[in-house]
Amino acid sequence: APRVEARLKGTRNRLVRHLARCALEYHCFAAKNFFMARWEAPLPAAPACNAACVGCISLQPSDCCPASQDRIGFVPTVRELREVAVGHLSTVERGIASFGQGCEGEPLLVGDRIAEAVAAFREATDRGTVHLNTNGSLPEAFERIAAAGLDSVRVSMNSPRSETYAAYYRPRGYAFGDVARTVRRAVDMGLY
Repeated sequence: APRVEARLKGTRNRLVRHLARCALEYHCFAAKNFFMARWEAPLPAAPACNAACVGCISLQPSDCCPASQDRIGFVPTVRELREVAVGHLSTVERGIASFGQGCEGEPLLVGDRIAEAVAAFREATDRGTVHLNTNGSLPEAFERIAAAGLDSVRVSMNSPRSETYAAYYRPRGYAFGDVARTVRRAVDMGLY
């Protein structure tokens, strides 16, 4: 809490304020890492999602199973993302800055913003790992982000069978084939 309070003093960065709530109210370990200047720092950026996953932790359609946390309500600017990521990557040994946190929707939906931000990170520092957690739904958006300087990716997948995948993820506007194309492209581009 003292580190969060110290970091909040004088900042107008909405993303830092969002992460403060994640660290203190939701006890998110990634958000805590940001304030403790260690390991992986989160970069939530997407307020919307194109899946309706059973058990989503940031948005549920009914009152029977409330979400454990609120989804981010804004898209951070490149400057806001850069301030968080570059500060972390350039000072933390083996630091990671990652998109696609539990407090957001699908980062590929704001892929142009993320690609611009990743390019800005890599212009400022070559240290650390820039990572993306995604449902892999938009292969073209993924390629733009990867080409901007992404180091690693995790594509969420509960099953390699399309019908089982669809039963859980309940995709809207994409299909299992899009996810497979993203995975193939990540491998072809040499991402971890």
